[in-house]
Amino acid sequence: MKALVVGGSGGIGSAFVSYLHKHAAYDIISTYNQRLPDNTLSGVNYHQLDITNEQSVESFCDSIDEVGLFINAAGFLHSDEFSPEKSTRHINKAYFIESMMVNALPTLLFSRFLATKFRHKQPAVFATVSARVGSIEENYLGGWYSYRASKAALNQVLKTLAIEWRRNLPNVCVAALHPGTTDTALSKPFQKNVPEDQLFSADQSVAYMMKVIDKLEPELSGRFWSFDSTQLPW
Repeated sequence: MKALVVGGSGGIGSAFVSYLHKHAAYDIISTYNQRLPDNTLSGVNYHQLDITNEQSVESFCDSIDEVGLFINAAGFLHSDEFSPEKSTRHINKAYFIESMMVNALPTLLFSRFLATKFRHKQPAVFATVSARVGSIEENYLGGWYSYRASKAALNQVLKTLAIEWRRNLPNVCVAALHPGTTDTALSKPFQKNVPEDQLFSADQSVAYMMKVIDKLEPELSGRFWSFDSTQLPW
């Protein structure tokens, strides 16, 4: 059975690939956007893929066999051009669309084109790295409109998918995962006020999330999990 890590060239994604390579009995497939990770691992199948392109995702999914573990670790928060909005004065249409395209759409595409790969009836996990700021109930500070909205959209995709697959693929546990504040390029500009003991390395974050994943069963499908195994509100 295959473990598929989407976004395997990013900080968290590459840490997932490394963890699975060391600890899990899967054939590992890892996607990357533009360039291979600096440290590729023997035995891992790396594929360049534009995860926002529907035809590319469909062709890629058609090429692989049964999947036991799916992890989407791709995400977008800022670039040279865009950064999280502090108020509505900073809203930018292009930034909002890019956030939705990278943070929400790919999971929806993979859910469509990978569904047949989960019909093996063995317990399986379909998980995407989300973010606690995507929780509507826990939004106390405001700001970050595009990122919050895209992660909330992602969470809704996963919750809705869990309902559908409970009927069609009852062997699969669908999950949203909060990684904590992780020391990657995505969070680097926003780490100043994070206490040292609350800033995780990518390896730490992934080790925590893998403990969550290892406990997931189909009857737990459709939930939002923090790295510390607590369930978060949508």
